Amino acid sequence: MSTLQGKIALVTAAAQGIGKASALAFARAGAVVHATDINEAQLAKLRGQEGIVTRRLDVLDEGAVTSAFAEIGRVDVLFNCAGFVHGGSILEMKDSDLDFAFDLNVRAMVRTIRAVLPGMLERGEGAIINMASVASSIKGVPNRCAYGVTKAAVIGLTKSVAADYVGRGIRCNAICPGTVESPSLQDRLRAQGDYDAARAAFISRQPIGRMGTPEEIADLAVHLAGATYTTGQAYSIDGGWTI
Repeated sequence: MSTLQGKIALVTAAAQGIGKASALAFARAGAVVHATDINEAQLAKLRGQEGIVTRRLDVLDEGAVTSAFAEIGRVDVLFNCAGFVHGGSILEMKDSDLDFAFDLNVRAMVRTIRAVLPGMLERGEGAIINMASVASSIKGVPNRCAYGVTKAAVIGLTKSVAADYVGRGIRCNAICPGTVESPSLQDRLRAQGDYDAARAAFISRQPIGRMGTPEEIADLAVHLAGATYTTGQAYSIDGGWTI
């Protein structure tokens, strides 16, 4: 039997990168997956995949989140994958950047958790997985102030939810990747001006000698979705960056 047979999962930012790989991995593991994103063009590429239902969802819109979860009903596994990476130190960071980073990287998770938690508590079980980063309270990374601050908050959120509901069948864990091949990473590398030099610099900080793949992160997400004795943990998956 597949590890998630009969489970219903919802993944945010599922149109590409880690979110897409995770939606596909959850489906292969036997779950029915609600793949959500605001990028409808990319999301459409998942239509027709066995076990996957697509839906446009803007996690910045509390009303949209509330209504989506009400329509979907039961959700056994929530994977909060939506986020944004701002560059810059604290002196370069605009207040508007920090506001947006908190809204998307943290408050969006608060919205989805609030929407899904009552049903999980009623059933007495549920798995919540939050996308954090090693660039957080785990490791200081240059020129990632807004990102590091908000991803540290994700780890705090994860542990808080885990502590509050550990006795009621709810598990909440965080995934903390290092550098992963993704469309958003490609955008950031191109923005550096010298793509090849930027890529080489990113690879050089991974002791394993390469960047991670979305599929490798998805494998950890599937594990955590079914790891029934694991909660409140922040899992680094970073090619040895934090050794």
